[in-house]
Amino acid sequence: MFNISEIFHKLERGNIPLPTLFTYPFQYTPHPLSISACDELKEYLRAQNQWNEEIQRGKMFGVLVVKSDSDENIYYLAAFSGLLNKSNTQQGFVPPVYDSFREDGYYITKNNAICEMPEGEEKHNQSRELQQWLFKQYNFLNAKGEEKNLIDIFKQETCRIPPSGAGECCAPKLLQYAYLNHMHPLCMAEFWLGDSPQGEVRYDGEYYPACHAKCKPILRHMLQGLDVEENPLIPRMRMKAEKMKIIYEDDYLIAVNKPEGMLSVKGNVDAPSVEERIQAMYPDITGPLIVHRLDMDTSGIMIIAKNKEIHKALQTQFFKREITKKYVALLEREITNKTGIIDLPLSPNIMDRPRQMVNYEYGKNAITEYEVVEVKDGLTRIHFYPHTGRTHQLRVHAAHQDGLNAPILGDRLYSRTYSESHPHQSMSTQLDEYDNRMYLHSQSIEFTHPILNKRILLEVNPDF
Repeated sequence: MFNISEIFHKLERGNIPLPTLFTYPFQYTPHPLSISACDELKEYLRAQNQWNEEIQRGKMFGVLVVKSDSDENIYYLAAFSGLLNKSNTQQGFVPPVYDSFREDGYYITKNNAICEMPEGEEKHNQSRELQQWLFKQYNFLNAKGEEKNLIDIFKQETCRIPPSGAGECCAPKLLQYAYLNHMHPLCMAEFWLGDSPQGEVRYDGEYYPACHAKCKPILRHMLQGLDVEENPLIPRMRMKAEKMKIIYEDDYLIAVNKPEGMLSVKGNVDAPSVEERIQAMYPDITGPLIVHRLDMDTSGIMIIAKNKEIHKALQTQFFKREITKKYVALLEREITNKTGIIDLPLSPNIMDRPRQMVNYEYGKNAITEYEVVEVKDGLTRIHFYPHTGRTHQLRVHAAHQDGLNAPILGDRLYSRTYSESHPHQSMSTQLDEYDNRMYLHSQSIEFTHPILNKRILLEVNPDF
């Protein structure tokens, strides 16, 4: 049970083996010990009536399973992201890395004084200096005992300036407390409780990876000295890349059937992309190759240009919406409407890339036409006809409550991978029956050949 009087909560291990490697926090399946700890924490949180309304609005929580060299027991630490009940400290949870909310603290005192100043350059300069001072108070350890503050951590990043709230998420707070108390981290997990944030797709009780914008630079430092799992997607990406096939070729362009799990263009991981494979196969090709992209998790047709002129001509057709595409997908639940149009503007979730979100104020227009093909066994087979080409457009339009409210089966970003209330319908169960992939496939594409000046229709049926 979760003991509010303790920060290290004893965890009954039973026959569960200890993990050999620490959790890769940006893509993981929760270890059974993490699940057990999360279940205890969820039970406790759902019984706290004083927090019901706040949690119902949505909040991220996390656990870190640890052990000590001094005894044989297994413990877990608990954390919440940001504030809970207007405070960054609560009994039973790890404290913040730095408590900027102390009423007698320098930050509060100085900030109050700045707020009283008249608007102007002096107020702006003092506010900026205070923020820099605050960043330097957030000092993070790693498993080697090395320490860095937010300024040092983020100066190597593209943004250079730490984003608001950096260091206040679950994972950094959990690891920091473990290191300070000489405990060895074994595994971790983070989960969401409550409603989905406006514009986003999140599920009550679902596990989520650490965010990229705020946490990835910090954790890159904090995990040094730990034996961490490899990103589980990388071996799969390498294997899937071997299955890429050319389905059309002439003197001007190439079309391939990209397998799911393969990158379209070179990324920051050690795995081949369509672009690299084509460059290796056709070393004499000049100019940009990739005319359009598919998500790594999406399979289907991609067109590659053999020179700059063809590349420009095809991109112009995309820009003018003269190219038509059809996708086929399996959705997690049955859809009532047989046809329709989804019109939801999309923007990147800056704090949690690569996820996208519905954004009515700043999002770019995104329009998807759909047609239900078959409803069977609680799933829906559907055709999507995108009128625009936004990142993750079909995935968000399918999953979002203002869209179809039916995620694409196997979507690791926008669907459930774990279900407490309906374990027989959980993603892990469904994917055991299928093939552990996202069931979205670019089935056909029709365009005007830039040289032959005739319409070309290419089609490849999905393997599901």
